[in-house]
Amino acid sequence: MAQLSPRKAPSILESFNYALEGLIHVLRTQRNMRIHFAIAIAVLIIGLATGVNRLELIALLLAIAFVLIAEMINSAIEHAIDVSTTSFDPLAKLAKDIAAGAVLIASVNAIAIGYLVFSGEFADRSSRVLDRLRNAPAELTIIALVLTILIVIATKAYTGRGRPLRGGLPSGHAAIAFAGWMAATYVLHDSPHRFLISSLTFIMALLVAQTRVESGIHSALEVVYGGALGALVTLAIFQLF
Repeated sequence: MAQLSPRKAPSILESFNYALEGLIHVLRTQRNMRIHFAIAIAVLIIGLATGVNRLELIALLLAIAFVLIAEMINSAIEHAIDVSTTSFDPLAKLAKDIAAGAVLIASVNAIAIGYLVFSGEFADRSSRVLDRLRNAPAELTIIALVLTILIVIATKAYTGRGRPLRGGLPSGHAAIAFAGWMAATYVLHDSPHRFLISSLTFIMALLVAQTRVESGIHSALEVVYGGALGALVTLAIFQLF
């Protein structure tokens, strides 16, 4: 009886190719991995543009690698569980949730590192932009505001959809949220914590806009119009008064 010969171990080149195939597969099949990849590319480009130092670059690379590795491990665990069971199993769901939690921790850590690396640079640049807006002629702000309102009215007349407090264009919730962001930014003009407070209120405004879209009450276009309208109205008020 012939004996089976042991399986030949893959070469270094073959192992490298297998690893690349796994990475490409995750990119092709997992939406979150594509999002993480796009963000990683954007962060590296921003880092190059802002001139981060060596230690900051190391921190960014480690954060990016941590997120991508966690996402790939999460995908591998999900595939392994799907192969091992064809019916709903609470333990299988728990394992997937734990793996997803690891990705969440990696993502939050990456956001924190990115904020610490870029906050100073963006704070200086945003201050200069806001100062230029503050010193800009009020007529330009009014013209931009009137043009926005005219576009909103024209779109409402064209679509004929929505009610005052639910649906339609623009989104009132998004308008109020982004108005609050702009107001907080201007009120804290001389505060050393303006960039932090402005960033937090901007994130909350984005979350409000996201909930309106995900709940199906507004479309993305309606939310964008609402946010722009609220920000422009507040900008005009601070310019004039």
